[in-house]
Amino acid sequence: MKRFALAAALVLGGCSADLATFSEQGDIRARWDAQNVYPSRYKEDVVAYLRSYLNNPEHVRDATLAAPQLKTVGPGERYIACVRFNARDSDGKYKGLKQGAAVYVSGKLDQFIDRPKAVAELCKNAAFAPFPELESLTR
Repeated sequence: MKRFALAAALVLGGCSADLATFSEQGDIRARWDAQNVYPSRYKEDVVAYLRSYLNNPEHVRDATLAAPQLKTVGPGERYIACVRFNARDSDGKYKGLKQGAAVYVSGKLDQFIDRPKAVAELCKNAAFAPFPELESLTR
């Protein structure tokens, strides 16, 4: 009988550990989702970032931007704003259309993804619109 009681205690103890893990995962998920605040100043954030990111931020051509949309990034969703542009290099030559994805956390720009395969996946259904704010950028 003692063995049965010990086995039952171990089994029930294992279940409570699983419930705690479920609870912790739910808390983590809730915190992640709570940080999904629509970025009201996404255009200004992208312009400010690209001003420092680009070797030559003047005379950008063909700039377009897609409004932020919830996309899966990492363990959950984040607001992503996709941008396309043709900027000059340090020699003043245009290098062709580039694309990037601005990732927002709590309504603020958190990271900028410029890896072509990752950006292509994140931005494949983005609705781009002209982005004259980027084209009028100065140093």
